[in-house]
This record gives sequence, C-alpha cells and structure tokens, in this order.
Amino acid sequence: MTAPLIVICGPTATGKSDLALEVAEKYNGEIVNADSMQLYKGMDIGTAKLTIAERKGIPHHLLDILTVDQDASVAQYQRLARAAVDEIRSRGKAAIIVGGTGLYIKSIIDEMNFPETDPELRKSLEEEAELLGTAALYSRLQLQDPEAAGAIEPANTRRIIRALEVIAVTGQPYSANLPSDTSLKYPEAIHIGLAMERSSLSPRIQARVHRMWESGLVAEVEQLISQGLLQGSTAQRAIGYAQVVAMQKGEISEAQAIEETIVATRQYVRRQETWFKRDARIQWIGEGQPRLAFIDERLNS
Repeated sequence: MTAPLIVICGPTATGKSDLALEVAEKYNGEIVNADSMQLYKGMDIGTAKLTIAERKGIPHHLLDILTVDQDASVAQYQRLARAAVDEIRSRGKAAIIVGGTGLYIKSIIDEMNFPETDPELRKSLEEEAELLGTAALYSRLQLQDPEAAGAIEPANTRRIIRALEVIAVTGQPYSANLPSDTSLKYPEAIHIGLAMERSSLSPRIQARVHRMWESGLVAEVEQLISQGLLQGSTAQRAIGYAQVVAMQKGEISEAQAIEETIVATRQYVRRQETWFKRDARIQWIGEGQPRLAFIDERLNS
C-alpha cells in the first residue's frame, strides 16, 4: 500500500500544527511545511513556528531554508516540496503537508506550470509600483482578474506584479494559469481542512498576537533587520514583521502596531477561507469534531 499523503490546511490559528503532530505520531509520518513565511530562518515568533522541543522528535521539512534577504519562489518551493514528499513516502512513512499558504499547497498537489517571465515588463511594472504605489496596481488587478486579486494580499507588491505580468504575457487571467482540481500530481492525497467560527477564531487571533509581543517579537525583528530583513522584498512584508518595522521607523506606535497586526491577521484569514473554500476536495473538520477520528475514517474508507 502506498504511504499516506495527508494535507492539513485552513486559516491561521485553527490548530493545524498541533493536529499535524498528532497525525504524524499516529501514522509514523513526517511533516512538510506549507507556510510561506516559515521558510525563513529566524522568523519564529511571528510565524508561530514550532520550537525543536515542540516538534516532539518528528522530522519537519522545508523550515528555515531561506535567509530573510532572499525572496521565496513558488516554483522553487514546488520542486523542493515534491522531492521531500516523494522521499518521505519512499521510506514507507506518511507525508503530512501542513500550512495555510494555499498556493504552496496547490503547487505540490496539482500539475502547475509557471509562465515565463518578461524582464522588461517586470521592470516596467516595478517602476509603476514605485511611482503610483501598490494600491494602484492592485486596483488594476481587481479589474483584470478579480479572482486572483481576492487571493493576494493588497500590500504584496511582488505577487501583484507577478499576476499582472502573467496576464500580459499569456493573455489570460492569472487565475486561469492555476490548475483545476482534476489536474493532479498526487490524486491519492487526502485533504483535511480545519474550520472555526469567527466568534471563536477572532479571540484566538487577538491572544496569539499579544502572545507574539510578549514572547519577544520586537527583539526578533531587530535581530532580523541586522541580518538583512529590509533588503528582501518578501520577508519584511510578513504580518507582524511589517508592523514592527513601521513601529521601529517611528511611523506608528507600539499599540498601533499590535492592533494593525490583529486586523491584518483577520483580513488574511478571510482570504485563506476564500481560497480553501473553492477546493471541493477539502473535507472540513468543524469545531468540536474529534479530529483524529475524522482522519482515521478518511484513511480507512
């Protein structure tokens, strides 16, 4: 029998990491990270990355593979993640993909091809972003491809530029270059989503952000700035990190940074929900449902 491949996805703060550990312990598995910001070394507190002790000896793949001055690439991630999944399963162990970055999960499971880049067009769009601001480019993307705009953070200049570039190069919406759910690299994968009512999730987000500050997020960001955080275009935009950077520059107060992080996290959760709810393969576990029993049933059916 082929070793299981289990995807555990869903919005931030729903308990994905804890469930992944339980599943890995029960099914002799190893975990493959699908959180785009947990790829970065030193970005621990703000990404809620499990500590070595919290990992309970279970191997975790694709954590801490980039420095903060490097930019993450979905194509690079796809190559590394698929290699990790195949290697884990070749040893007869379950591979458990866990995270909230929907595009990264899709890049592993589905047959995704990445359109070529156009350096001149990319440079032109980058100059427009500098001149007109990210919001102007995001508005253009909303007009050209509302579906793609709904899945991209309005402040994520790099992804907005890439989406507009793909639209111009291919003559199709960016979302049209994403695969359908029937174009699969791993059709045997079991997709599990963790759902939580807003009334329950909202206070969890608020508590999580305050805990990040209490655990030393500001000091973590200061350390990362000395390691080149401001030289990369991806890591410095991460939720929590961007707000601390703005605070350090004197643009906002610490109280504002905390509140803006809470608001940004809630907005990100809504985008995650929109992304994952489009995928009919995901079987959702609601609040109060026994999670391991639910997965047992799916694996044994």
